[in-house]
Amino acid sequence: MVKSAREVAGSSSVSSADALDHDLAPYFPELRKFSSTRKLEKSPVYLQIKPVVQRVLNSVVHGDFSTTTLFRPAHPGVIRATAWNIERGIRLERVIATLREHPLLSRSDVFLLTELDHGMARSGNRPIAREIASALGLQYVFAPCYINLNKGSGLEIEAKGENSLALHGNALFARFPLLFGHSIALPNGKDKMQGKEKRLGCQRAVVALVDHPLGKFWAVSVHLDAHSTQRHRRDQMRIVLDHVERLRPQHPVLIGGDWNTSTYNSKRATYSILGYCRRVAMGVQHVIKNHYPYPESWFERHLFRELDRRGYIWRDLNELGACTLHYDVKDLALNRNMGDWIPKWCFWFINWALEKNTGNEGRCSFKLDWFAGRGIVPSGPQKPMVVHDIRQKEHLSDHDPIILDFRPSNATGPHV
Repeated sequence: MVKSAREVAGSSSVSSADALDHDLAPYFPELRKFSSTRKLEKSPVYLQIKPVVQRVLNSVVHGDFSTTTLFRPAHPGVIRATAWNIERGIRLERVIATLREHPLLSRSDVFLLTELDHGMARSGNRPIAREIASALGLQYVFAPCYINLNKGSGLEIEAKGENSLALHGNALFARFPLLFGHSIALPNGKDKMQGKEKRLGCQRAVVALVDHPLGKFWAVSVHLDAHSTQRHRRDQMRIVLDHVERLRPQHPVLIGGDWNTSTYNSKRATYSILGYCRRVAMGVQHVIKNHYPYPESWFERHLFRELDRRGYIWRDLNELGACTLHYDVKDLALNRNMGDWIPKWCFWFINWALEKNTGNEGRCSFKLDWFAGRGIVPSGPQKPMVVHDIRQKEHLSDHDPIILDFRPSNATGPHV
């Protein structure tokens, strides 16, 4: 059955930020004792709070701080999009300053941001999406994905204070109206109650209709599961594409975000270790050069073939071969985060392979962040690109942002 945008959006509760308020923290110590979501959901303590949990996780917040008074478009007849995993928003002031001042990012019409906290100690218990929108004069739609039962992973557990609302999610921002904001629940690739970082919920893609002067288009901010299989990530994307196909009225579509196309099956630590051994056997330098920057060529090919089959373009919307996440064996925080799901003995092997076999001094990079679209075409003199210079100056996130200049295919205006 085809649904209107209003009917689909109605499946998520579009509301003000106070819809995310709750008083669940006293239950967290008891909930953390469970080792599986299935056991937790059958427990008396969870059944008691289930209505509140569902209300919070099904909420979608829409706020409007928009002003276009000082905004200069990137180019006439062009819409610029930025997608960026901002790593929780931990370095919020510098992220905001970068989005405001960077010569490329500051001229974006729409931002598809992933990994935004809302009331997490690691990011100062701030409502990250709301503060970004307020500081930059944007409309925003934020959807919580998880209620975190602890402070996070790795070094995050050492953050001062306690979580307030303990939420984490994804968001869309635009300088123009965002209509019919809602979210799409994506099934977990791994039980979020296993391991040290315990969470309620699942990843959610954030969807809204951008009412841009050059033409309306659906924007979708997507964060696919990291701890999952290549097939699972493909299946999550299928859910997004199925959903968008049901939206009415039909408009061009832009999908962007962190797709975690690492080339690995990371559902379990064992699979990751075996996968890494396979890549060592293939030749570490060969994999770093030919597979990590090009996950679409083999390991993650089914996801991209699905986009092709559905009539989406992606090759022309991305800087192919340009990586967006960079691993360094000397990075303590990243090693501590990985240590939550990979045995410590593996780090010796990983570090040995990188330091002794690559000639890259213990570093390698992955292409995880992407755009795809239907009914849009790249436009203007600026080619799609990964913005590397931010990381070279300071560490704001473990991901580099990506940008795209485009226009709806039926729009008029300059085209290159």
